[in-house]
Amino acid sequence: MGHVRALLAALLVLTAAGGASAQSPLVAELRTWDTRYHEDPARLDRLYQGLTEALKTDSHLDNFLALAQISYMWGDVRAKTPEEKLEAYDRGRQAAKRAVELAPRSALAHFWHATNAGRWGQTKGVMRSLFLVPTVKEGMRTALELDPKLVGAYSLAGSVYAEVPGLFGGDLDKSEEMFRKGLELDPRYTGLRVGLAKTLIKKKRFDEARRELRAVLDEKAPRNPADWTVKDSRQAREILDSIKDRS
Repeated sequence: MGHVRALLAALLVLTAAGGASAQSPLVAELRTWDTRYHEDPARLDRLYQGLTEALKTDSHLDNFLALAQISYMWGDVRAKTPEEKLEAYDRGRQAAKRAVELAPRSALAHFWHATNAGRWGQTKGVMRSLFLVPTVKEGMRTALELDPKLVGAYSLAGSVYAEVPGLFGGDLDKSEEMFRKGLELDPRYTGLRVGLAKTLIKKKRFDEARRELRAVLDEKAPRNPADWTVKDSRQAREILDSIKDRS
């Protein structure tokens, strides 16, 4: 998420340079807190609600991108029910879709559209949302074509190839390749290691999976401290425990 934040910041500078659009202060606040939300999780509630309201009167590209990001974050971290998650991811998907329309060459717009659509599908159930697979794949491929260094897109691609049934384009070898490419770009992106470990488990390579999970727990300077604290380290511990007797 650190690379995504940097790209979002750069895009906002370009937007502001155009002179026509004023950046919402909530966008700047999101950039500050997207790696620190573990210090004050309730801040995500305020950002989610505030950006939703802001777009009712201020429909600029930076606000659509920010709403797409916070919707994903809020759905992952703050939503308490599947219904709340689905609503958040759908809101993020729609915001990102509008961003794609406004800026078709924006890698972030395509990334957030695919990411929210993919998360919506995960929550709904993979078999019940296979109709979204082409949309998610197109989004992640376009994002990587536009910006081959967008690390989050490799995490998305690795997850998609791991979770979609083979008949519909799933491929564990491709999943592993995507996760490893992402880690080549950023070894401290701990979400990639968790995803890689899950793929290695599906491939019955338990010792390798354990190494990746322990690397997550041993990471002293994670790219996103909030994600590491709230999601990645917890998942790593849970998965390690679940495979402790596997070989």
